[in-house]
Amino acid sequence: MKHIFEKGKESSRPTLLLLHGTGGNERDLLPIAERIDANASVLGVRGNVLENGMPRFFKRITEGIFDEEDLVFRTNELNKFLDEAAQKYDFDRNNIIAIGYSNGANIAASLLFHFEHALKGAILHHPMVPRRGVKIPDLSGKSVFIAAGTNDPICSPEESKELQLLLEKANAKVEIHWENKGHQLTWEEVEAASGWYDVINQY
Repeated sequence: MKHIFEKGKESSRPTLLLLHGTGGNERDLLPIAERIDANASVLGVRGNVLENGMPRFFKRITEGIFDEEDLVFRTNELNKFLDEAAQKYDFDRNNIIAIGYSNGANIAASLLFHFEHALKGAILHHPMVPRRGVKIPDLSGKSVFIAAGTNDPICSPEESKELQLLLEKANAKVEIHWENKGHQLTWEEVEAASGWYDVINQY
């Protein structure tokens, strides 16, 4: 997978996995990573799927309707890539926190839904429920921050609350933060995510 890796100043900190929204790239969320933890290593990944020339992490049938078969395939692909990247760049495979926006948040949520040890935690900006009717692994010890929009036209508040409930039922600790600016990623929610990150890591 096309990616960038920047080694952090402190190896004990989590590696931040950056997952862009539709049409983005592996560098899009670097300013957010800098705000969340300027001393952490960063792994920015570009989605392997193109939709009208725009990179994505998995196919969709239409807006809001995922191609579940491709979602599962791409989730497995990303998880395997994380295994390989941890060896190549010598970072702790068990200490990865994903930062995803929109499509990137959805693939991060899918990692949590399919693999017990894929992520230590996640910051999900405007995610949807990746799949329904599947058994989610035990996520005890995992922490998740969801930034959601009260008036998000793509991801309804009900969808955000459903994702929170599903993750909590799988024993994850979930905090949800609400904004009123549609589907856009705001610096207000990044600031809230930064505060959450500082609490769970206690640096």
